[in-house]
Amino acid sequence: MSTGPRTGRIARFDDPGKPFQIDTVPVPEVGPGEILIRVARANICGSDVHAWHGTFATRGLGGQLPTVLGHEMVGSVAELGAGVTTDANGKPLDVGTRVVFPYFFCCHTCRNCLAGRRNGCLNLKMAMLGRADEPPYFVGGYGDYFLLPAGAVVYTVPDSVPDEIAAGANCALSQVMYGLERVEQQLGEYVVVQGAGALGLYAIAVAKARGAAKVIAIDGIAERLKLAAAFGADAVIDITEATTDKERAKIVRNLTDGQGADVVVEVVGHPAAIDEGLKLLGQFGRYVEIGNINIGKTFEFDPSRFVFGNKTMVGVSLYDPAVLSRALDFLADYQHKLPFELLASACYSLDDINEAFAAADGRRDVRASIVP
Repeated sequence: MSTGPRTGRIARFDDPGKPFQIDTVPVPEVGPGEILIRVARANICGSDVHAWHGTFATRGLGGQLPTVLGHEMVGSVAELGAGVTTDANGKPLDVGTRVVFPYFFCCHTCRNCLAGRRNGCLNLKMAMLGRADEPPYFVGGYGDYFLLPAGAVVYTVPDSVPDEIAAGANCALSQVMYGLERVEQQLGEYVVVQGAGALGLYAIAVAKARGAAKVIAIDGIAERLKLAAAFGADAVIDITEATTDKERAKIVRNLTDGQGADVVVEVVGHPAAIDEGLKLLGQFGRYVEIGNINIGKTFEFDPSRFVFGNKTMVGVSLYDPAVLSRALDFLADYQHKLPFELLASACYSLDDINEAFAAADGRRDVRASIVP
């Protein structure tokens, strides 16, 4: 039986360069296995800004326009479809339960899903790719509601973790956790993080929690470098002061007993960072490539350094959905030790989304959030 309202608002995204339009649309009937989410908070992630500019084309992923952007979100259950009683950990769900969920949806039955590679699902579906002008309308986070499809993985947010901290779990935090798990970052290793935006700050925190001997952050914005130190960076390198890659490589060598980094995480999102990052690695170093999502960009590098250094590069897209549960545990354990609340310090109403994106595009701190 339906308990939800009959209409809600979405911020319709028609095309790059065009303003968002606020539409009031029907709330769809919630089918078996589906969950209607009342969105409490949706952050403006870098990929949302790229889509807004048109440099990250959702159409290239099978998406359609108009759509609803937004994916890094937290909300509460507004209505449960038939057969849904618990989250993925077996905790009971009810109307009002606060939840987070991966913004991509796996079939759980294809070759990759069955092999434990659900983020490479051959039938993958994702928020921001559906149409905003036909049911179910609520296909992205920038709206009053979001409709979770049947079979979606969902986790209950611990009562101790507020919305402003939980909102970043299902994208930025889970992504870097998964990346560091993929390269098996070990206790006592040296880690360099290229970029101190939201993903970079989470990467710093997670690397320290995994026992890194030293974490070094590289960025060119003073405010972000200050945040990097607050999130646990043992040293920071300001690219406006150390202006060449040779200078930065020398600093990293000095900070790592001449060895170079064991792990470098790239979350700058510019191909030029990759060649430099590979130079920062020591023998058997592992490079975690996360940031470059714009198709068609290239870079040049000397492969002999890669070969003779026994180096490894791992591309990381999305994450295994189970990582999100560990991300929530991480937030619950570290929320009073690290300033997570600073990651989304600017809030805008849904009606002010155009102003929010304009501000996010030029922000020198980390994240802005839409709070419907």
